[in-house]
Amino acid sequence: MNRFLLSITLLLIGAVAVNAQEYKPFKLGLGLGYASPSDGGGGVLFEVEPAYRLSDEIAIGLRLGSAAMARAIGATEGSVSGNASYTVNGQYYLSNEKFRPYVGVGVGVFSLASVSSSVTIGGTTATAAASSESKIGFYPRVGFDLGHFNVNIDYNIIGASSPDVVVTGGTGTVEVDDIKNSYLGVRIGAFFFGGRN
Repeated sequence: MNRFLLSITLLLIGAVAVNAQEYKPFKLGLGLGYASPSDGGGGVLFEVEPAYRLSDEIAIGLRLGSAAMARAIGATEGSVSGNASYTVNGQYYLSNEKFRPYVGVGVGVFSLASVSSSVTIGGTTATAAASSESKIGFYPRVGFDLGHFNVNIDYNIIGASSPDVVVTGGTGTVEVDDIKNSYLGVRIGAFFFGGRN
C-alpha cells in the first residue's frame, strides 16, 4: 500500500514538473476605456480583473466593472446612467511570446441604473423611463497582452429593458422602443503580477 501511494505521489509531482508554467499563475488587471451603447451615445468604463492561469494558455478570472454611459431611448438621447458588472470569464492565449493575443468569453450579472428621456411635440410631452434592474448577460472578447500592458475588446450582450411612458399636456399615442442595454467596451490597461517566471 505504501509503495502504491509513493508511486502515485511521484507521478503527480512529475506531472506538475513537466507542466511547469512559463507565466506566474495570478494576475491583477486594471483598465480604463470607452463604452459604446448599441443604440448610440457613449461613455467611459473602468474595470478590475483578477485572474488565475490554469496553464500558460488558459486563464479564468473575475471582471468587476463600471460604465457611465449616455444611452438612447429609441431616437432620443437619454440620461447618463452608471452600470456595474460582476462576471466570471475565461481566456485562451494564442501565443507564449511577448505579444500574447487571446480570445475569451464571460458571463455574469449586469446591474443597470435607471434611465429616462423626454420629448415634447406640439405641446405634448412624453417621458420614457426605465427603472434600475439587474440582468444576466454575457460577452465574447478579444485582446492582447504586451509585456504588462493590455488591450481588450468586449461586446457585452444584455437583454433590453421596457420603459414606462407618461404623456402630459395633450392627447395621443406615443410609441417608445425598448431600451437596448448591450454595449461595446474597449479598454486599455495594465496588470500586476502574472508576468514571466
